[in-house]
Amino acid sequence: MRVLVSGEVHVNYGQIYVESDEDGDGTDLHDAFTGQGGVGLCGGGQAGALFLITGLHTGSVGFTVESHDSPPPLDEAWEEVVEVPFRPLSEKTVLVEWGGGTCRELGLTIRDYRARYCAIGMEAGRELDTRVAGEPQADRYLLQFWPAPPEPARVVRQSGDTAAYWHDFAGGLTA
Repeated sequence: MRVLVSGEVHVNYGQIYVESDEDGDGTDLHDAFTGQGGVGLCGGGQAGALFLITGLHTGSVGFTVESHDSPPPLDEAWEEVVEVPFRPLSEKTVLVEWGGGTCRELGLTIRDYRARYCAIGMEAGRELDTRVAGEPQADRYLLQFWPAPPEPARVVRQSGDTAAYWHDFAGGLTA
């Protein structure tokens, strides 16, 4: 296992992204979640990109990105968990803050991956809404990648209202 990102990342509008299309126009909410069969939180419907939803609207959240050689075991502590297929479009895959903010290189190669997105404290982040310096962390996230053939997106675990809202949103999208 390699830890690619560990610490806090800044989110706005409860969004952060993984992008690999150097010539693209960014990640689109509608395109990212359309066709995922009601799987919200991590939109993988746009080629070479992931659209990640957080509970916190604005501020810093705990965020870890890991790369594995095979499917990692799922820690029961995670309250919200989804999985989606992902394939980078270039050798430059980055975690991007909203509005083109800080980018963190992930070092993924061009191949098929499974991406698992996990959350703890999403409801607390949603209630806090905006986190300013000095306030305790409300929510944290884990994004894991491992090589795998494409499989449909799926909800592994859903426990809160915020996740339910985003799953319902994704289920209502049409192309």
